[in-house]
Amino acid sequence: MEETRLVPKRRFQSFREEWEQNKLDNLLEQLKDGTHGTHRNVEKGPYLLSAKNIKNGEIFISEEDRNISVEEYEKIHKYFSLKKGDVLLTIVGSIGESAIIDNPYGYTFQRSVAYLRPNKEINSKFLYAQINSYEFQKKLMNRQVLSAQAGIYLRDLSDIFITFPTIEEQQKIGEFFKVLDECIANQERKIAKVKALKAAYLTEMFPQKGETVPKRRFKGYEDEWGQSYLLDNIKKIIDFRGRTPKKLGLSWSENGYLALSALNVKNGYIDYTVEPHYGDEELYYKWMSGNELKKNQVIFTTEAPMGNVAQVPDNKGYILSQRVIVFDCYEERISNDFLAVLLRSSNINKKLTNLSSGGTAKGVSQKTLESLKVKAPSLKEQQKIGNFFKNLDNQIETEEKKLDKLQKMKEAYLEEMFV
Repeated sequence: MEETRLVPKRRFQSFREEWEQNKLDNLLEQLKDGTHGTHRNVEKGPYLLSAKNIKNGEIFISEEDRNISVEEYEKIHKYFSLKKGDVLLTIVGSIGESAIIDNPYGYTFQRSVAYLRPNKEINSKFLYAQINSYEFQKKLMNRQVLSAQAGIYLRDLSDIFITFPTIEEQQKIGEFFKVLDECIANQERKIAKVKALKAAYLTEMFPQKGETVPKRRFKGYEDEWGQSYLLDNIKKIIDFRGRTPKKLGLSWSENGYLALSALNVKNGYIDYTVEPHYGDEELYYKWMSGNELKKNQVIFTTEAPMGNVAQVPDNKGYILSQRVIVFDCYEERISNDFLAVLLRSSNINKKLTNLSSGGTAKGVSQKTLESLKVKAPSLKEQQKIGNFFKNLDNQIETEEKKLDKLQKMKEAYLEEMFV
C-alpha cells in the first residue's frame, strides 16, 4: 500500500517538498498563559484583557476594559515580556480565537489567553493561519475540559501535532491569509459603517419626543408631521396567534409555503435558514384563506423577540405563524415602506419598549398597540424616506453577501492549504 504523503491539496507553484510533522511544544520558544493573579483596577494604566478581547484575528480594546497599575503590570512581566510576532490563543471560555501581536505595549492578558512564541522553524503568520484551520480547531475541541467554563490545559495544547512546510512556503501561506484577513476586516468595517449611518438616520430623520419635524429631511419638505394613533392608519391586523397545523387537523411538510414566525423575521429581512417550517397547498389555504399576504406588507414580531420588522418579500405566498402580525395599511394614509422604517426608528422603539409587558420575553398585544401614537409626513415625503432606507438596506445586504463570499473562500483555503 502506497504511503500517504504529507502534502496539501492546494499549494503555491514551485513548492514540491513533503511537509514535516512535529509537536507544537517542539516548535515554540515560549508557551505560557496570562496572569492568574487578582489585580486591583485603577482609573488609568495598562489594560488587563481576557479572551473576549480577541476576535477574528484582532485585539479589541475599549475604554470599558480593566486597567491595572504600572507596578502590577511590571510584576506580571518580571520574567518575560510580550513581543511583536507572538501569537495569542484563547484557551478558556471562547476556545480557539487567535491573533498576532503587532504592538506589545500597554496591555497584558488574564489566564484565558495563551502566548505562543514560535521558534526559527515556524513563521508567526503561518502558525496563526494553522490555528484557524479546520484540523487544528478540531484538535483543540477534542482536548477541551468542560467544567464551569470550557478550557484547555497548556500541556494538552503543547502535545498537538502540526504539519508544516519550509519557512519559504510558510511565509507565502502566512502572507496569503494575512491579505485575506485584511480584506475580511475591511469588509466588516464597511458594513459596520453603513449600519452606524443607518442608525444615525433612524434617529435624525424622525421627530423626537416633543418635536413635530425631524432634525434631518429632504430638500423641499417643510410641513410639520401629523400625529395619529398607529392603528388609525391600519385597515386590518392579520394575526393568527395560537393557530397551529395540529389545530387545523394537518401537519407541516418538507417543502411548500414558508411559515413566518418570530424566529425567522429579523430586522429588515427574512432569515430562511432558522427553523423553517413549510405547509402544503391544503394547509396554506385552510390557514391563510382571505388573508393572503402581499408583497411589501409590514411584518412585526410581537414577542421573543419583540419589535423586529421586515416586509413580505414577494407574492409567492407565506403562512403567518407564531408571535408575528402583519399590518394591512390604508394606503392613502401611510405607505408600507415608510411604516417599516417608522417602527424601527429610535423614538418608536423606545415607546414600544415602554408599552411592552412580560418577564424575560417582553411582548406587545394588539390592545397595547391601540395606545401607540406615531408621527408621519405627507405620502410623498413618506415615499422618499422609505426609498432612502430601502437603498441603505440593499447596500448592507450587498456588502454582507461580499463578506459571506470572502469568509467562505477563507474556509475553503484553510481546508485545502493545510495537511
